[in-house]
Amino acid sequence: MSGLYFHHPASLEHDPSVLSPGHPDTPERLVTLERALAERGWLGWEQRPAPAAGLDQLELVHSARHVRSIGDLCAAGGGAVDRDTFVGASSFRAALHAAGGACEMVRTLLAGEGAVGFCGVRPSGHHAETGRAMGFCLFNNVAVAAAAAIAEMGLSRVLVLDWDVHHGNGTAEIFDRRADVLFANIHQTHLYPGTGVLTDSGSGAGEGFTLTLPVPPGSREPLWLALLDRVVLPAARAFDPELVLISAGFDAHAEDPLAECALRTESFALMAARVRDLARAAGVPLGVVLEGGYNPRVLAECVCEMLPVLAGEREPGAAEAAGTPRAGGEDRLLEQAVAHYARYWPL
Repeated sequence: MSGLYFHHPASLEHDPSVLSPGHPDTPERLVTLERALAERGWLGWEQRPAPAAGLDQLELVHSARHVRSIGDLCAAGGGAVDRDTFVGASSFRAALHAAGGACEMVRTLLAGEGAVGFCGVRPSGHHAETGRAMGFCLFNNVAVAAAAAIAEMGLSRVLVLDWDVHHGNGTAEIFDRRADVLFANIHQTHLYPGTGVLTDSGSGAGEGFTLTLPVPPGSREPLWLALLDRVVLPAARAFDPELVLISAGFDAHAEDPLAECALRTESFALMAARVRDLARAAGVPLGVVLEGGYNPRVLAECVCEMLPVLAGEREPGAAEAAGTPRAGGEDRLLEQAVAHYARYWPL
């Protein structure tokens, strides 16, 4: 078995473009991805249904009021949550299955049914805060899954790496004061939602357990890999996670319409290989939850390149040449990140 792929038809029923024509988060993202996977025999991955999350699971990280408000808005036929986030009558169901799929992936991986899993679900989740939906996100799928792994499955330490090009403000807010989740986030500066400065390191008991790594517009693969190699992975090894989760957005790709970073398709395979090796060395499962990526063709290409790498069936191609021009100040940014987080971890 190569891996476990979790999905549900409800993901295709959530369509913000009905209320907001031209909205970038459309069902076509998943339709294109899953068509590409089907053409490749699902890359040998076993398809599994993504069940609906229970309200008790959602309330591990969200307020009951927030959960109820999304349900009520959808039951009333839908509408705008904010200027970017829209729901229809079926969106609550889709969001339940998105969060539930992430929880089910974690449950099956921890039960030993597989070593790696991928959740092809939507709506995305990493912008959703404890009491607020925003940025196309209703419930924070990866945060619900991480919290469920701790509260329901007895884990003590979960690593969440977010490489979506937008700052995962919701995940950061939810785990800000917690030391049982190490949250690492590489994202572009001067981009929605406008949060995520280098010194956002968590607070209280959670100080040092948030690694916020902003990169400039135009940043390329060498900087992203260097931040992984010199900050995220050393901290993760010291943290010694019992489960590794990735909030996998693919909107840092050079051809994505919503951002200005310049990763290649193979860049995501290179990052995935590093995280795969971390999980293998720790002897723990690895689960991936889909976040952004708004060029459907590119999204499909990236996932199809990444999944065999996660499963250990191939190694990624060569990294970008070391002499590739970098955006201004990238070397200084990397050293600042190392200096800041070295006060918490042996980097």
